[in-house]
Amino acid sequence: MTDSSQVYVREVGPRDGLQHEQTWLDTADKLNWIEQLGEAGLTYIEITSFVSPSWIPALADADEVARTLKKSPGVTYAALVPNRKGLERALLANIDEVAIFLSASETHNQKNINADTESALARLSRVAEEARQSGKAVRGYLSMAFGCPYEGKVEVDEVERLAERLFEMGVTELSLGDTIGIAGPKQIEAVISRLGRMIPLERLALHPHNTYGTGLANIYAAFQLGIRRFDGSTGGIGGCPYARGASGNVATEDLVYLMQTLGAKTGNDLVRLTSSAQWIEKRLGRPLPSSQLQLSKEEGRCL
Repeated sequence: MTDSSQVYVREVGPRDGLQHEQTWLDTADKLNWIEQLGEAGLTYIEITSFVSPSWIPALADADEVARTLKKSPGVTYAALVPNRKGLERALLANIDEVAIFLSASETHNQKNINADTESALARLSRVAEEARQSGKAVRGYLSMAFGCPYEGKVEVDEVERLAERLFEMGVTELSLGDTIGIAGPKQIEAVISRLGRMIPLERLALHPHNTYGTGLANIYAAFQLGIRRFDGSTGGIGGCPYARGASGNVATEDLVYLMQTLGAKTGNDLVRLTSSAQWIEKRLGRPLPSSQLQLSKEEGRCL
């Protein structure tokens, strides 16, 4: 029987967080940070992306990161894989889990992966099949599931159609991306309620962004519906370089704090997560939006 109080946090900072950064983070620092995240109790860490360095220069050291990482027992180390060439690199680096991605927006697919939606589905189907044949689990991302900066409204029918196609490929979990942070709780409820008719909720995750400050409210709405898998990025860093307005992810430590107030269990150490956010903030050389991080700096102050 599933424990309804157990929440699973998917840490995407080392990939989704860093891909948008202009400051280059040394490979040694990336490895240090990933190890810190594991020590904070995170059991799923997306460590990099095997895309062409010309597309995402910040992750040009993907092979070195994956091959030299000191792995902790009980932690799944995943990586984003765009195509068969990327999969070949991921398999050589012995990544634990492969993540494939698709947009619910035709225009965003063209801009993000230079392919129309149907061509992208055909490509991903081959990647997923080869990954599974190699003994790797496959996670799916469906971005722009709640709105697109180019097309505006994204129809729920299209989100449902593409979600079904991804599950047909064998993904074990599908993360619904509010890529530009435009959704509010009502829309989160509408989309998840619709998908929940055909997909078990334990196989759905939410990937929120906090562009308009609704990230935590959307997480709460999804939690109330039964979603127990959420993506977060330590410090709140990240975003999509191919989507206007896609600012940072919800900070992992803010997500964990919210879960604690709801009586949910994450197994994550909030103090260590916040310390890790402080560490990465110093390396990036700019203030990060995490509320827990800001509070840690102002500890002892009272107005």
